[in-house]
Amino acid sequence: MDHVITCLVVDDEPMALNLIESYVLKTPFLSLQKKCSNALEVVDYLSNHTVDLIYLDIQMPDLSGLQLSKVLPPATRVIFTTAFDKYAVESYRVDALDYLLKPFDYEEFLQASMKAQKWFALGKDFDERPANSLNDYFFIKSEYKQIKIKFEDVLFIEGLKEYLKIWVVNTKNPYLTLMPLKKIEEELPKSQFMRVHRSYIIALNKIDSVERNQVIINNHRINISEPYREVFQEFLKNKSL
Repeated sequence: MDHVITCLVVDDEPMALNLIESYVLKTPFLSLQKKCSNALEVVDYLSNHTVDLIYLDIQMPDLSGLQLSKVLPPATRVIFTTAFDKYAVESYRVDALDYLLKPFDYEEFLQASMKAQKWFALGKDFDERPANSLNDYFFIKSEYKQIKIKFEDVLFIEGLKEYLKIWVVNTKNPYLTLMPLKKIEEELPKSQFMRVHRSYIIALNKIDSVERNQVIINNHRINISEPYREVFQEFLKNKSL
């Protein structure tokens, strides 16, 4: 049976709130838990409940959708809904699953929701592996095989939409697997790996050098983007003599 996605709808405009609610109610794999007219209602609801997904307006009073998205539980994902395309870049910085620009129709809503459905299906497969499988290695599906990868062999991981390229030592080409970057980021040990870009996670002990805002690993240059720069600089500071 396909995973049913529990969700909230959040918008301070009643007409938009009711429209998105109607879209949710006619989508079989979505289960509406509550509709909220502001972000503070969401905070209150999540203090006692959990949900998989939030359809979240960005411009709202008191607390914006972008601000709220940064304090949500890691397992709760977001699809932003807004009338302003200027927020598109920021929405990807906070790892939104998608971004719906108002006015959008049911076909656009369904397409974004199916992307969420795929994400949760992939996440479920990842979570159902044995609990001890992430001690010092993990398995990925690649080219019809289950491939074992040791943490110590990973150079860096590159995200390409729903796919990952996992670059490892002593291998000319990366392994390609169907999995969101956000999902594997949540599972990797924070002491060994760091997100430095929307599309890159690096193995900290594989850094050869740092030049301005780039990390060099095995002759690959990886940009350190602004949202991750402060944390990376703190790591460098703690490791410097």
